[in-house]
Amino acid sequence: MRKTHLILAPCLLPAALGAAPAQAVIRRGEYLVTIMGCNDCHTPLKMGGQGPEPNRELLLSGHPAAMTVTPAPAGTGPWIWHGAATNTAFAGPWGISYAANLTSDRETGLGGWSETTFITAMRAGKHNGKGRELLPPMPWQGIGRATDKDLKAVFAYLQSVKPIPNQVPEPVPPAQP
Repeated sequence: MRKTHLILAPCLLPAALGAAPAQAVIRRGEYLVTIMGCNDCHTPLKMGGQGPEPNRELLLSGHPAAMTVTPAPAGTGPWIWHGAATNTAFAGPWGISYAANLTSDRETGLGGWSETTFITAMRAGKHNGKGRELLPPMPWQGIGRATDKDLKAVFAYLQSVKPIPNQVPEPVPPAQP
């Protein structure tokens, strides 16, 4: 019986081993972004044949910069907050908030963020990990309880999303009486 020996080129081994785990992490991140409902607010809706549907061409790009929102009606009774038709702008006692651009665009999205900054932002509820508060309806309190491994997977997926330049407006504070 002949013995067969497998010889691996050392220069090929790290690349072969590294590619699959990285893709698995990105796939896990995509799964988490889907079940956490990130697309619900960060992907603008458009009108389709059956009613509102996600605009896949603007995947995770946040509130469209070109869409100006008018002041929301005053909240009365149990109706204390309102949402725009794109489901990317929200008004309530906190003022007006806009869904952020989560794409990998370096100027207007998360492309310039580090993994550490992203995790800090999700845990502290602060933009860029140290800035202004993340406003409703962003559920950072729940997302921030995800494991480091899961938040790293979410970040890896978001960094893999096509960059879409879209400068989301800054939040508007509530009107003063």
